Amino acid sequence: MEKGKSKIRAAGGVVWRSSNGSSDPADIEVAVIHRPRYDDWSIPKGKLAPGESALEGALREVYEETGYRAWPSRALGDVHYLKVTDGIAREKVVTYWAMRASGGMFTPNREVDELRWMRPDAARSVLTRSSDQDILDRFVDGPVLTRTVLLVRHASAGNPAKWRGEDRLRPLDERGHDQAEELVRLLSRFDVRGIFSADNLRCAQTVQPLSDSIGLPISEQKQISASGFVGHEREALELVRDLGEDGEAIVICSQREVIPELLKRLTGGDGVALDGEPKVKKASVWSLSFHGPKLVGLELFGPPKA
Repeated sequence: MEKGKSKIRAAGGVVWRSSNGSSDPADIEVAVIHRPRYDDWSIPKGKLAPGESALEGALREVYEETGYRAWPSRALGDVHYLKVTDGIAREKVVTYWAMRASGGMFTPNREVDELRWMRPDAARSVLTRSSDQDILDRFVDGPVLTRTVLLVRHASAGNPAKWRGEDRLRPLDERGHDQAEELVRLLSRFDVRGIFSADNLRCAQTVQPLSDSIGLPISEQKQISASGFVGHEREALELVRDLGEDGEAIVICSQREVIPELLKRLTGGDGVALDGEPKVKKASVWSLSFHGPKLVGLELFGPPKA
């Protein structure tokens, strides 16, 4: 059997709902689907389209296969296995998120002829693939309902050495404005209920397109700026830990001088692994999942292609 060099990328989600408002695993239901082509029961997932991000693909596949729109939250990681086609084995990588159903209706189609809402333990016994069972276990083992903080580094703002004015008034450059517009695509996929910015122009301009898109004002916070963070680290940490409600998302735009130290303090205090020095490219986004004030997961979204 020949081994192919290129990987197959796919994505999906554990879609859940609660009829009584509880997020206890004993009180929720997850969506499992039957695929007639394979005659199996599966978690919603599918291959990415060319140029499509994993999160975009996961949300699209969930909608196409279940008829439900969903809010993503905690990352559930990847599954790797070999896919053999015409005697060629290629590695398949499937990325998953926990997703709270936000409304919709299932309609049988050629790819999926049945959807069942089931308690997690019952769903696990129905799922055909052990990899799907593992992903469901990851979902159940962590908190079901989490709060998301989307920690954004401001977009491109030119060369600071060439800026002659006050640094806090340095604006985005043309590329930065393009990046800010593109960030709306990612950030609006979450249930954003608040937008916060360091008190400088380039951070506020980075989240202005999101503010315009979803109709939320921007609140400026000095303690998450480079000039206000030192000496006020505790206040900045408390802000990140306390903003927002369970099941919702908050966007915070800050700077290179602040974000790495915030991440180190958050992960170190709560025992979440941080692999090396945090990367903070301009217009990149760290998605932080909290259960109450405790950090329970994080992932990095790279800068948009703008």
